[in-house]
Amino acid sequence: MHSPFPGMNPYLENSELWSAVHSRLIVAIADELVDHLSEKYRVEVEKRTYLSSDDEGVLVRIPDVAVVTKRTQEETAAGTQTLLPQPEKVIVPIAAEVTERYLEIREAATGTVVTVIELLSPKNKRSGEGRLAYERKRNQVLASATHLVEIDLLRGGKPLPILRQPASDYRILISRSHQRPTGDLYTFSLRQPIPAIPIPLLPHEPEPILELQKLLNYVYQRGRYYLVIDYTAPPQPPLSEGDRQWATTLLN
Repeated sequence: MHSPFPGMNPYLENSELWSAVHSRLIVAIADELVDHLSEKYRVEVEKRTYLSSDDEGVLVRIPDVAVVTKRTQEETAAGTQTLLPQPEKVIVPIAAEVTERYLEIREAATGTVVTVIELLSPKNKRSGEGRLAYERKRNQVLASATHLVEIDLLRGGKPLPILRQPASDYRILISRSHQRPTGDLYTFSLRQPIPAIPIPLLPHEPEPILELQKLLNYVYQRGRYYLVIDYTAPPQPPLSEGDRQWATTLLN
């Protein structure tokens, strides 16, 4: 079964699904690129690991630690009160290890990283170690001779810094090292297909076109997400009123 949406499927943004979608889409992009690159290049799936103690880094939501002391009163013969502290059960936040995968296009002969391709996760777009870890990596790439392709298919959270960034549901940034600080920003809405994008390589070489929409549709079918998505419930994050009405018409 095909996805009912012409572009990004907002139901795939659900935190319970996105991790698996992210992994499948990263591998699909890598395999697609290999078919369009000469043997001058290799594509590697790399990973970034950090510790996170926020609510998406563990299986259950962890509240702030608080110890409340109960005091019981015992009357003595003299009429005085003795306060006896009693322990409360508390939850101690334990940082969980988080692994995020991204792609590197390398020159086969030298191992030089030519292009980094990042597919953002929810942690990259909200405050916390996930965003800090990604911003550190992002800044390192932007300060190097490596191209950056940053794919944001998530409506939730705070977009990564771009000057004079127009409002949009989704965005893809292509930052060619020799053109910085100028980059190409593709913005598109829920109602539009995901644009095909060029992937920058070494100077003076043709840039292969990556058809993300085709790959997302492939992942949707191969993952059989149509069997687990409840299209009668609203997606998370919720849609605007206009998009909600549009999506309702589309799904009926």
